[in-house]
Amino acid sequence: MTIDVQHAVSLDGVPPDAELVRFAEAALPTEGAADVCLRIVDEAESRALNHQWRGKDAPTNVLSFPGSAPPGLPAEALSGGISGDLALCAPVIAREARDQGKPLADHWAHLVIHGILHLRGFDHIHDVQANEMEQLERELLAGLGIADPYRDV
Repeated sequence: MTIDVQHAVSLDGVPPDAELVRFAEAALPTEGAADVCLRIVDEAESRALNHQWRGKDAPTNVLSFPGSAPPGLPAEALSGGISGDLALCAPVIAREARDQGKPLADHWAHLVIHGILHLRGFDHIHDVQANEMEQLERELLAGLGIADPYRDV
């Protein structure tokens, strides 16, 4: 399992790399390979990525980019593990935690787990999928000693 942390921005309140890795590991399956990059970005980079890939001209808390087989290599050749990148926008995460009255580290844990679940194929477009994903997030966060992030949202 490889989890790389990159810092494109340095802000107070971003958990140490070891904590970010622990949050990611909580959401990754214990079986199979994982190759994940957690990139801590500013609002400009988040906005540019969100605009390019989702057509939304605003920064967002987390963006997930599932990995894929390189050109010419069939998808079946991959290990079947989880791969991909998360772009985590530090200023947006800090602002959301403050506005929602949540501990900053807990919000970071939630968004890392949320992003990893996207890499695993979970989504929240439809209510049934959203409920399933949110329940799994609650369970994983509880395993880290973190309260239900949806309780007052």
